[in-house]
Amino acid sequence: MAESFPGPSPVACSTFADRDGELLANASWASRKDFREAVVAARKASGGWGKASAYLKGQILYRIAEMLEGRRAQFVMELVAHGISEERAEKDVSEAINLLVHYAGWSDKYQALFSSANPVASSHFNFSVPEPTGVVGIIAPRRGSLPELVSALAPVIVGGNSAIVLAGENALTAITFAEVLSTSDVPAGVVNILTGKRAELIPEFAKHMDVNAVLLCSNDKDEKKLLDLESAENLKRVSRQKDAPLKESPYHILDFQEIKTTWHPIGV
Repeated sequence: MAESFPGPSPVACSTFADRDGELLANASWASRKDFREAVVAARKASGGWGKASAYLKGQILYRIAEMLEGRRAQFVMELVAHGISEERAEKDVSEAINLLVHYAGWSDKYQALFSSANPVASSHFNFSVPEPTGVVGIIAPRRGSLPELVSALAPVIVGGNSAIVLAGENALTAITFAEVLSTSDVPAGVVNILTGKRAELIPEFAKHMDVNAVLLCSNDKDEKKLLDLESAENLKRVSRQKDAPLKESPYHILDFQEIKTTWHPIGV
């Protein structure tokens, strides 16, 4: 469970306790400045990651899955400390690993699925192919379980986008998962995880002119309305999903792809 410190404190943060009320850790709330710095890091990384081969992106997602499997016992222990049953914790870790493997497998296949050769009434070949959108903000499901976090993140990054993730309430799991990412050959800046208040940071995700798209996982009508209003000025792409894990689907990859059409002349 999480509780906010009463009254003013030198660092805005949440304190996490186990089922017996013993302190587990403190997690700082990300500020708007932290968000802006995350956008800078994500933009710097987006070019190289977007141009990386499908094979490389797939291998890195496989590596994340391997590292998560290697730290399974640690994640299960942390989840149990949060009050989740050991059986449920084991299932959560397995679901997260399976999601990573699933999307790693799509890394070199979704392009063929969503590309096309278009008929035209002239002496040209006309091709349409998907390309990464760029910097994607992710508002993770509120509860913030490991499968929820991974189901939102994996399709975004396997499509060549860099991501800024606002973690759910279970911020400690997200922080530990960030350690997995940092040791899994994920290039610096590709994934930036923030722990903070949704009400404070959702408007920043929507308004920032260098965030190309936002994934909002929420059932809250006010959050949806706020995102729509704030993102209207910069015509930001917004994808809305339920406050729950995203089901496995290559269409979640397509949500954050731009379709590039190329005309190539052919001899008459």
